[in-house]
Amino acid sequence: MLKLFPIESDVDGLPVRRLLPAAEARMVGPFVFFDHMGPARMPAGQGLDVRPHPHIGLATITWLFEGAILHRDSLGYVQRIEPGDVNWMTAGRGIVHSERSPDDQRAGPDGEGPRLHGIQTWVALPREHERCEPGFVHLPARALPRIDLRGVAMTLIVGEAFGERSPTPALSPTFYLSVVLEAGASFLMPADSMQRGVYVIDGEVAVSGTALPPCAAGVLPGNGPLRIEARRAARLMLFGGEPLGKRIVWWNFVASERAMIEEAKARWRNGDFTAVPGETEFIPLP
Repeated sequence: MLKLFPIESDVDGLPVRRLLPAAEARMVGPFVFFDHMGPARMPAGQGLDVRPHPHIGLATITWLFEGAILHRDSLGYVQRIEPGDVNWMTAGRGIVHSERSPDDQRAGPDGEGPRLHGIQTWVALPREHERCEPGFVHLPARALPRIDLRGVAMTLIVGEAFGERSPTPALSPTFYLSVVLEAGASFLMPADSMQRGVYVIDGEVAVSGTALPPCAAGVLPGNGPLRIEARRAARLMLFGGEPLGKRIVWWNFVASERAMIEEAKARWRNGDFTAVPGETEFIPLP
């Protein structure tokens, strides 16, 4: 098992741990980007303010444990996401979006700012879908399959697992689950050909007998079954899928060919992406 440890940074008072891409593993299945945000309470009157920025060649997945984010995009979607919901945004040939704390989250009754804790991931698109039309899907918590085993509660965010299928519209074989385990509980991931990742949010976990600490991931090629055990109560994310081949990641762009990245850079520099309605700010090209 390859162990990955994220690089931590501070984004406007929000701790962010970046797991992927890493030198040891650029991708896990189709997952090309994995950020663990928080947990944190942001300053009073402030919040998350990610100005409009572009994407190509990927789909983004937002999953929250605490707080809320208001998504706006160039297709005209305005969608609040809360814990247990899924925002799935397909960039394809190009989309622009912003992510901000809703106004009602910016100052609580105690005078402090919003709490925020969640995971943001990108999955690369198959070559035949890299230039597809952009799209956005929001799925409320009640729409996602739940898998309950002894002492284990799972939510299937994307793909197929344990005999269930998520309605999230993945474009390649993918799986992504949020898992909560009681102390001493365990479960078996069946043998599979897909590459697999286990990221520990909190708690103490062993993967086939090898300890995995909080804020670390174990990456395993598809092979035999895996036993995951909570040595104390734990939360984790299971993610992976069929590898899609090498991808180039530059800023917010993902592509199988450098020319697509250069084209997107020129389009953003020249103002040729569709703007987000109602937004005047934007993040310049680095």
